[in-house]
Amino acid sequence: MSYNPLGTFRLEAAELLDEIEQAALSLDSAGWTQETIHRLFRAFHTIKGSGAMCGLDAVAGFTHHVESLLDRVRDGSIPVTPELTGVVLQARDHIRWLLDSEDAGGDAGEALIALIGRLSEDPGATAEAVAAETAPAVAPIDDGEPRTWRILFRPNPSILLFGTNPAALFKDLRSLGSCQIEAHTGDVPPLDRIEADHCYLWWTVLLDTSAEEAAIRDVFIFVEDDAKIDIERVSAPAVDAAPAPVAGTPVREPAPAPPQPIPAPRPAATPAPAAKARESTVRVPAERLDRLVNLIGELVMNQSRLARASSEVRVAEYTAPVEELSRLIAELRDHVLSIRMLPIGTLFGRFRRLVHDLSAELGKDVELITQGAETELDKSILDQLGEPLVHCLRNSLDHGVESPDERAERGKPRRGTIRLTASHEGSNVVVSIQDDGRGIARKAVLAKAVEQGLIDAGANPADREILDMILLPGFSTARKVSNVSGRGVGMDAVKRAIENLRGTLTLASEEGQGTTISLTLPLTLAIIEGLLFEAGGGQFIVPMASVTENVDLTAVERQRGNGRNLISVRGELIPYIDLREMFGIEGRRPPVERVLIVRHENERFGLVVDRVLGTHQTVIQSLGRFYRRVEVVSGATIMGDGRVALIVDPPAIVRLANRSRSPGRRPERA
Repeated sequence: MSYNPLGTFRLEAAELLDEIEQAALSLDSAGWTQETIHRLFRAFHTIKGSGAMCGLDAVAGFTHHVESLLDRVRDGSIPVTPELTGVVLQARDHIRWLLDSEDAGGDAGEALIALIGRLSEDPGATAEAVAAETAPAVAPIDDGEPRTWRILFRPNPSILLFGTNPAALFKDLRSLGSCQIEAHTGDVPPLDRIEADHCYLWWTVLLDTSAEEAAIRDVFIFVEDDAKIDIERVSAPAVDAAPAPVAGTPVREPAPAPPQPIPAPRPAATPAPAAKARESTVRVPAERLDRLVNLIGELVMNQSRLARASSEVRVAEYTAPVEELSRLIAELRDHVLSIRMLPIGTLFGRFRRLVHDLSAELGKDVELITQGAETELDKSILDQLGEPLVHCLRNSLDHGVESPDERAERGKPRRGTIRLTASHEGSNVVVSIQDDGRGIARKAVLAKAVEQGLIDAGANPADREILDMILLPGFSTARKVSNVSGRGVGMDAVKRAIENLRGTLTLASEEGQGTTISLTLPLTLAIIEGLLFEAGGGQFIVPMASVTENVDLTAVERQRGNGRNLISVRGELIPYIDLREMFGIEGRRPPVERVLIVRHENERFGLVVDRVLGTHQTVIQSLGRFYRRVEVVSGATIMGDGRVALIVDPPAIVRLANRSRSPGRRPERA
């Protein structure tokens, strides 16, 4: 695959634009620091320089205006205000639009440039004035008194590996004023020990300029983490500028240095602290990772066949190699799956902008607090989780959190809060959306349910059943239609989307205090650890993460229930579902059956099976379009002997059992 610099720039620019969005949104809170402004400036500066190198003059020209505005914010000339945040976010969106257009040209954003000009007290700025600028961005020279600065620049020896050319930095310094550059060669090793990609020189520069110190530091803005940089002002003026020596060329020692002492340099063998923390990463297309996971799945299935064949032939020489192969494949599987694991914070970051914009649109003051951003999920799940979370957040903003005046009347802070959290619970990840709004009015839900004929007037359903009504298709208690959403509208689609990910959705609400939506999701959808069991001669698998234990069920225990499907486990009565009856399996039952105790939505129930066969590394395969309506299974896998084992879905089994027990309905079979 040939190298595409423009494509690489677009990928890097997308990451920088995300960083800009997060930094700009943090300006709205009290937690922003001067480093936040520096982060914004560096991100725009990188987009401008890289865009110019790639020939995207429209991007570079527009970004110049934003960079100039942020430069004035850095020196304190312009305060940080909500208007500044809005302008930066609009600029970020415009740059993304320029990058997404075919030729990165078109509209130069004249209206936005004029707004930036007014904010920076330069309303006369136009796009044409800087569109052709491609030189490195350095602060303009002030018309103040000339100053002399001594600059010590000692780069990390590995700085050349990252594409940094010291000669280019010196060229930028010379654009600020006249300078004298002295190269120090004392650390250059003998010829037989020189590494061509290492820099052994360090430099002292005397610069005469009217620019401020910040302008000088901007020259080194991208190498400050990989170099020792000391800048101090001295009183003596510098002599006439001399050409800057470049690493690898002969260096003539200049005249004796000025009398001021030069700070002692750090030994060359000591790398900068940030260089130690640098982590090498490689960009890999998602399709390659998906293909790798599929190949691992095939490898797992063939390993299962090999293990079964080895156990049947009973050859001692095969036992140890097969066990070692199984261990290696399991380790390889875990490592490959971990490659596709991404922190959920990559998804959370998008929602801060959503909450910011919707709050302004709805006239509300809402703060989004995220926790557990480092929690990791499979990329395939993250890709499908965004839309359900957006819908939940929009509902919370529109119909959950009250307006500032209404909150003040109820004795609440005028600013509402939505908490978006993620945490590990066993082998699952739980994502919660919690608001401190008005909560769900049970009376309104019951009235709407009676109106739609879902329950009879005068019925007294349990609290869980009332909340679950909100998840029914088309159910809403909103008094008016909103452009955003209504609490409950489309929540059935959210629930289906989560269940398609083999997850569960639960609601909890306290009227007047707020609502919490909890999404429980598996870590991955590709390969799971399953528990293999048998029912009526057929083999089935249940996800191991769902099973807490399994117990015996004898004929005496069945008779003791008097027709009620209940089993006593250490004094606790647990309801169970007979899979033979649900699946319509005929034949004679074994004298002692097994009950798999499964947890679902913080409750336990049992699945009655013939016998448990053991654990199994399960590669999940889809069933195909002819079996889409079979809701009690979530997929299938191929066993070592070539047979197909269905993967049962415990939540779907519970839903089917509950429908079968509903009054007036015939028992359903899977």
